Amino acid sequence: MKSINTDKAPKAIGPYVQGNIVNGLLFASGQVPLSPETGEVVGTTIEEQAEQVLKNIAAILEEAGSDFDHVVKTTCFLKNMNDFVAFNEVYAKAFTNQLPARSAVEVARLPKDVLVEIEIIASINQ
Repeated sequence: MKSINTDKAPKAIGPYVQGNIVNGLLFASGQVPLSPETGEVVGTTIEEQAEQVLKNIAAILEEAGSDFDHVVKTTCFLKNMNDFVAFNEVYAKAFTNQLPARSAVEVARLPKDVLVEIEIIASINQ
């Protein structure tokens, strides 16, 4: 197992890593809309927060030698399912060629009271 660590995505705010590569797959920890530079929440709307989450995911994918076209599965946690349509508009911009399988659920609360968290599984080029 190889752990992924990049300063282009937020540092873990608990006892975990940004991601682990096992058998050609990247298992990335859930990303919330934190600035990698400050650790503070970016944005107040679902659109702004989703954009930051996807930037953080892109940085982890790049560090692992992958990209959004190789994301196999996402799990999306939304604070409010009423944000689903607006979230999808931002989410769709990241997946232009190959769509992953996905689960999307509403949750009672997320770290730092953010509106969205996304975790991914992606294939990597070894």
